[in-house]
Amino acid sequence: MQATRRAVLFGISATALAACSGGGSGFAPRAAEPAMRAVPNAAYDAWVAGFRGRAAASGIAASTLDSAFRSAGFLPGVIERDRNQTEFTRTLEDYLAIAASDERVGKGRAAYARQRGVLAEIEARYGVESQVVCAVWGLESFYGERRGTVPVISALSTLAFEGRRGAFFESQLIAALKILQNGDVSPQGMTGSWAGAMGHTQFIPTSYLAYAVDFRGDGRRDIWSEDPTDALASTAAYLARSGWTHGQPWGVEVRLPQGFSGPLGRSTTRSPSDWAAAGVRDMDGKVVPNHGPASILAPMGLSGPAFMVFRNFTVITRYNNAENYVIGVGHLSDLLRGGPAIRGSFPPDARGMTKPDRQDLQRRLTAAGFDTGGSDGVIGPKSREAISAWQRANGMTPTGEPSLEMLARLR
Repeated sequence: MQATRRAVLFGISATALAACSGGGSGFAPRAAEPAMRAVPNAAYDAWVAGFRGRAAASGIAASTLDSAFRSAGFLPGVIERDRNQTEFTRTLEDYLAIAASDERVGKGRAAYARQRGVLAEIEARYGVESQVVCAVWGLESFYGERRGTVPVISALSTLAFEGRRGAFFESQLIAALKILQNGDVSPQGMTGSWAGAMGHTQFIPTSYLAYAVDFRGDGRRDIWSEDPTDALASTAAYLARSGWTHGQPWGVEVRLPQGFSGPLGRSTTRSPSDWAAAGVRDMDGKVVPNHGPASILAPMGLSGPAFMVFRNFTVITRYNNAENYVIGVGHLSDLLRGGPAIRGSFPPDARGMTKPDRQDLQRRLTAAGFDTGGSDGVIGPKSREAISAWQRANGMTPTGEPSLEMLARLR
């Protein structure tokens, strides 16, 4: 069901990874954005009046509806976000520069240390390694720092009214009302992303109803509060019910032999011994242990890093079907466990630029007065703005695209 959630969140953690840390536009602020304030809309009001009957037919009490919609309203900012999403196709190299940045790893180790006890309890109950749960937390909300501040009832009712994916969002709205009716949270406390994903690990309402747990038995499944216990336990419960195998890695970075011709992709599985017979080894030249049927992934081609992935990789796709996301969760969890960085080399990008090239470009642009917001090598919105400004200042068409020629001129 979390795969359906990605129809809302579009393949990347909407709150935490919507922007780059360095070289991007910075993370979303915790304060509510002015664009997310409700405005009068007669057509929306009429839609809500009609919706009340459908909600009642789904078991929502009039008192729940009254309470939920007392402070809800039409949010034009939500419609703007829904209609004007910028689709970034990030390479694995760019994705990991964000998902497993030094900052995210450092904060993750601190968060893990703070929650070590409860994470150990959660692992003991659900059989999902604590570092994996912590990594999902890190990617979804930057360890709770960016859980989203948009009122969920307002956001979902606005999206259901707007109609582009009305049936889907109306189902989420009814699920959100059921959560309120169950008493897990108040309407004021039910906040999240503009698309309705909620809490520390960004559950949409239907996923919450299906998988959220009350870990301490206090009568509420509270994924919104400063205490992340229920959210972390709910994520572990979700992965466990999706078939997680304790002790099996998500994947292992491997070296492919010269002339390797595949097959690549999750549609083909073989035993690690069969892959070894084809010349596939781990990064230390050893045969990968038998963790069950495995596939070989090379997201950036045979000249980039390659991975042997197992059943637990597929389980994480239930949370987000994007392969970069799954590798991001897996690699971040390995780093939190003290594992090594990716050892394989990343090839130049489509412009012929390596990560050091892009970092050098960012540093030189910033030194020249065109602030890129950092030098992580990821060309995000702020870097593109800086590139465009430099191009305009030098009499060029402002494309926002980096190039080796630009780098040479800056040097």
